Amino acid sequence: MSSSKQPLLIIVGYVWPEPNSSAAGQNMLAIIKRCLSADFNVTFLTAATDSDHKEDLTALGVDVHSVALNCSSFNSQIAHIKPDVVIFDRYMTEEQFSWRVKEACPDALRVLNTEDLHSLRQARHEAVKQDNDARLAQLNSELAQREVAAILRSDLTLVISKREMALLTEHYGVPRAQLQYHPLVVGKTPLVTLPFEERAHFVHIGNFRHAPNWDAVLQLKQSIWPEIRKALPKAELHIYGAYPPKKATQLHNEKQGFLVKGWAENVESIMLSAKALIAPLRFGAGIKGKLIDAMRCATPSITTWIGAEGITSTGSITANSNIQEIDDPKQLAQWPGALCSANTTDAAVIQDYVEQAVALHNEKSTWDSASNLTATILSSFESEQPEVPLIEKVIGLKQSLNTHRNGLFMQSLLWHQTLTASKYMSQWIEAKNK
Repeated sequence: MSSSKQPLLIIVGYVWPEPNSSAAGQNMLAIIKRCLSADFNVTFLTAATDSDHKEDLTALGVDVHSVALNCSSFNSQIAHIKPDVVIFDRYMTEEQFSWRVKEACPDALRVLNTEDLHSLRQARHEAVKQDNDARLAQLNSELAQREVAAILRSDLTLVISKREMALLTEHYGVPRAQLQYHPLVVGKTPLVTLPFEERAHFVHIGNFRHAPNWDAVLQLKQSIWPEIRKALPKAELHIYGAYPPKKATQLHNEKQGFLVKGWAENVESIMLSAKALIAPLRFGAGIKGKLIDAMRCATPSITTWIGAEGITSTGSITANSNIQEIDDPKQLAQWPGALCSANTTDAAVIQDYVEQAVALHNEKSTWDSASNLTATILSSFESEQPEVPLIEKVIGLKQSLNTHRNGLFMQSLLWHQTLTASKYMSQWIEAKNK
């Protein structure tokens, strides 16, 4: 990458960045802004349909173009741009387009942004469905093979959680040289936060298209909130999230204080006015943006080890191919509010949610202690930065790309053996469509 010209970056997006809809959208927008600040010329390519909630990338100075799936026109598009760096926003995008980038622009640095490990989230989901325990997730799934293969094919992979960095290196054996810790950007803390006396009710927020969020809403509706409501008959739970389906809006019940609000125009104002966030996440991966947002607003939260994962210490990887997590709140790290068990079918666990919610709702001293702890947790989270900043890492790898690739035997092996089926299937579909 020559320092005499503006570096050219292409981002191939599976979806449009929606920073107000998900942590993934926040993360992608942060990457784009960081690259623009480093004077990269950024082009965003996607086959996704238009979105009402997408970020206005053109206003930021990003060139935006649509691309066709399973079509060699993509090869012509990127060959014309001649990018120095190409970022794929998910492993599925890498599978679809990386071989085309390799053929059309072999000298481009290929970067995969995982957002979170989809295979880990899915394995935990399956474990919850089968055994009601995400700790029993089977990690060596077919989806994990696909995702790790995408990581190994890439020159660099951005990983949002140190927890997932450890999983990739210690369990899957991914070389550390191919990974870059890229934490979620916390964002600005409001200059003024509301005290205990000026806050009311509980809040839950999360994109309804994201399975862990929808599951959490169901846990609240079916088991947790009815018991909290018995103890706090005037309290309300406000449910926010992008793309609420009809099955979600039908859960709205004013008599029960269960209010499905839908799209959140301003997450910060919602968090600032709430007594506490409740997020009974039973499965998931990555960093949960809702919990970071709550802490930014000095709002206590009640969640599980899944919610706290990646933000504070909650367990370690064991050698038996399972993620083993501590599920006893007394053994978990400090949290600004409460960490409850993820087993919401246990009556004792439900009672724990009730007691924690009542304490935060009624006891100023309890609420103040939790609220004051948010700054400490955020400060600790923000202090854990990558050894080399992202832009410096990308530029360095681009300048020594051949040397870097020569040291990655598994990358060359995978390119020799894999993606061939995906490549020829894509070409067959293209020929068939003609």
